[in-house]
Amino acid sequence: MDLTPLRCLNNSISRLIHLVTCRISTAMPAEKDYINLVSSLKLVKPVLDDIANRKAPLDEALSKECDELDTAVNEAREFLEKWSPKTSKILCVLQSKPLVLKIQNSSVKLCGFCESSPNAQICIQESRNLKLGQLSEHIEEILKSQEDWEKNPCADHLTEIIESFSLRSSQELLNERIALEKEKQKAESSNIKSELDRISQILELISHIREFVEKNKSVNNVQIPSYFRCPLSLELMWDPVIVASGQTYERAHIQKWLDQGLVRCPKTNYELAHKNLIPNYTVKALIVNWCNENKVELSNNSDKVEDVFEARKVPEEGSVQSSPEHSYVHSRSESASSAVSSIDYASAAPEIGVSRMSVNYPFTPPNGGSPSLSGKFYNSSKTISRMLSFPSYSLHNELTSTPHVEKLVNGLRSLSTEVQTASAGELRFLAKYNIENRVIIGQCGAIAPLISLLHSDNELIQEHSVTALLNLSIDENIKSRIAEEGALEPLIHVLKTGNTGAKENAAAALFSISLLDDYRVKIGRSGAVNGLVDLLKTGTVRGKKDAATALFNLSIFHENKARIVQAGAVKYLVGLMEPCSEMVDKAVALLANLSTIVEGCSAIAREGGIPLLVEIVDMGSQRGKENAASILLQMCINNSKYCRSVLQEGAVPPLVALSQSGTPRAKEKAQQLLSHFRNQRESAVARGRS
Repeated sequence: MDLTPLRCLNNSISRLIHLVTCRISTAMPAEKDYINLVSSLKLVKPVLDDIANRKAPLDEALSKECDELDTAVNEAREFLEKWSPKTSKILCVLQSKPLVLKIQNSSVKLCGFCESSPNAQICIQESRNLKLGQLSEHIEEILKSQEDWEKNPCADHLTEIIESFSLRSSQELLNERIALEKEKQKAESSNIKSELDRISQILELISHIREFVEKNKSVNNVQIPSYFRCPLSLELMWDPVIVASGQTYERAHIQKWLDQGLVRCPKTNYELAHKNLIPNYTVKALIVNWCNENKVELSNNSDKVEDVFEARKVPEEGSVQSSPEHSYVHSRSESASSAVSSIDYASAAPEIGVSRMSVNYPFTPPNGGSPSLSGKFYNSSKTISRMLSFPSYSLHNELTSTPHVEKLVNGLRSLSTEVQTASAGELRFLAKYNIENRVIIGQCGAIAPLISLLHSDNELIQEHSVTALLNLSIDENIKSRIAEEGALEPLIHVLKTGNTGAKENAAAALFSISLLDDYRVKIGRSGAVNGLVDLLKTGTVRGKKDAATALFNLSIFHENKARIVQAGAVKYLVGLMEPCSEMVDKAVALLANLSTIVEGCSAIAREGGIPLLVEIVDMGSQRGKENAASILLQMCINNSKYCRSVLQEGAVPPLVALSQSGTPRAKEKAQQLLSHFRNQRESAVARGRS
């Protein structure tokens, strides 16, 4: 008789039992259901043996029940295999319930075909006694009752969810919300309305839980004002920053949000126009003052935010990509870049002060309130007017007017150095934070005179002008106009002749323009590479980061790789791979692009890069290991001499470890490299025998 359906079912049950026994985690909220389910399925196996021992053909109905149970078991197994601690706990329980109930019902129906068998009777009894999906039933009841909640949700319900899912801390709640927001994005893209409604309900529940958990939280028995709490975590902010929507968040929490690919403001739900994070110096100063008055120690809580996101990858050879997602992130306030790249710059550098052109004046809250800094002075620029304090807690430059900008543009054309300096400086700061101001400045014809001032002999005018253009280039339309109006040659002039700040911002501006596909080629052919490599050699840490950022983006275009190598960049990049350097990952990422050409591999070997690359594979960050393995693979494939050098540096043990525990791309590169070593060895043995 054909026992194929029985064998398939037996195999599927064994796989699920093995998976649950070996891999299920106590962190999985539905783990008890699956453990109980496995106990029940173990009783099904003797029933299947009884059916096989009948030595009679399987009838159609029995064969169908075997297939249905087999399908249900495999669906549950696939669900478990896809589960990870990063997924939503609440949604996991709700999605898991129909899977386990389906197996329970199918098991009972299948055993009904062998009612005379003692094994079948035991299995039916045990299956019916299982109370599966109880947690899910409680959640569904709570979600249903949530429709009647207004401002005072049931505390017992909230406590039950908190205890069931260990959602006691701000970080656990933040992780759950991020996981749900990602699922919501998937549901929106798939247009699954029922799933979208369910996720929205759970998000509303999480909002109630957050308020319930944080409602009575205090420091030193002092209640933390709501406007000093991060809207994402509800914790006291240590490093408040502003996003494109104007809302203020704790840097570590909103960065974690953005790094998960979430593009909407958590508070307003509006899509963010960009990912720039602007320091909110006003709120920070108010928090510091409040902490001082209440004897509260202000400490950085960002180290509590776990790194749960995967790095984006360096583009492979031949994949020319223009998206900012393949670029570095500047983590300073005046920056052209707002996207996360293959290298995580999110916490790479501290924010600089509000400006180099600042004055001190007393901070006065709006609406005639008393000074919030107790008579102390607040550091700000002339153009940053009174900061918004209550109740929206966001930092905005006051919106400028077209007549005012027109006067400043006329000032750029003045014969007076003082007037030019003041006008360029004010335009610089007007364009720094405010999106609307950038549009007005662009419409008033400021771009051409700003570009002309890049050739000014006055260093301050030059610096203000290049930084104004950098800030304006955040707007995609204005960026194109800056490029079209001939900014490349003047920017390269500043890169070679300006003061330190001007050179750094010229490099950042070139990077911004290089995000335009056509200009990545033009910049490479314009002579900018030599200036950027010089900055990589002689610049400050920030200047080197700016130079590496621009060179990385230029290196995506194949033609530019040889230019970068010929300009001598590899020597300085190898130097930046030293363990004491702040730029190891950034240097390795750029070298990964350069290693795709023969000249790049030769330069890396010549400059002594192989030992450092092996060390990074062994002890570097996940991104560093991934890119270092990619470089070593390119070198070994191109030249057997490099292969011997890599082996002599003891690369095999760290590569074996990386092939088992690295990122998916790192595992792939490590496995390819180890396979290449084996092939080389086998070829050598074969040649020796011949």
